[in-house]
Amino acid sequence: LKSYWIRKGSAFSTAVARPETELTPEMIATGSWRQRPFKPYNFSALGLPPACGHLHPLLKVRSQLRQIFLEMG
Repeated sequence: LKSYWIRKGSAFSTAVARPETELTPEMIATGSWRQRPFKPYNFSALGLPPACGHLHPLLKVRSQLRQIFLEMG
């Protein structure tokens, strides 16, 4: 039998606060950025892979014709 005691900690809050992700010119002008929490950056995270290119339709046809002629001998 296991039992747990759960208590409200010092950081308990019923409201969910979303950290800011962008610093806007309005925040800089008013100085409100000093009181707002910002999301930490993860500089070691990998980025999105770049979208790969595709073959031109005429190059696809050329490679298919080449393959057909190679199979014919």
